[in-house]
Amino acid sequence: MDLHNIEKKMTMKVLVVDDSRFVRERLKEMLSEVIGVEAISQAKDTPEAIEMLGTLSPDLMILDIEMPGRSGIDLLREIEKRKKPPLAIVLTNHSSPQYRRACIDAGADFFFDKSSEFDKVAQVLKQLSNKGVAERKDYEESNKKAILSKTVSKN
Repeated sequence: MDLHNIEKKMTMKVLVVDDSRFVRERLKEMLSEVIGVEAISQAKDTPEAIEMLGTLSPDLMILDIEMPGRSGIDLLREIEKRKKPPLAIVLTNHSSPQYRRACIDAGADFFFDKSSEFDKVAQVLKQLSNKGVAERKDYEESNKKAILSKTVSKN
């Protein structure tokens, strides 16, 4: 058993993208307590996030939809073009079924409402850090189905 590979699976680099410094700092504080989160970087908008993607190669991104300049949905589309896109968690106040669908279609793996599901972000990271690569893919797929079922049931 290669302990280096086990350790590598258990750690994640996270990029938080939100125009609110308060939200970024709150997420950074919350995620710093999650075992397996190795580094937490921050970007205030889509252009800064795209620039950071090349240098940081994050495993996971947490992003808002509404930001100055380009939207979080634009950012999702951009990261999906990459060879190895990071997992994407959308954390937003815009939780209507239309936004849920647009984010999943653009590549989001998880979608949470800031006002009622903020703490679920840390729960997801804890679960992901405890799973191997194959288990993570199954977890992401089951989550996408759950998000889409919320979209259908609200229409």
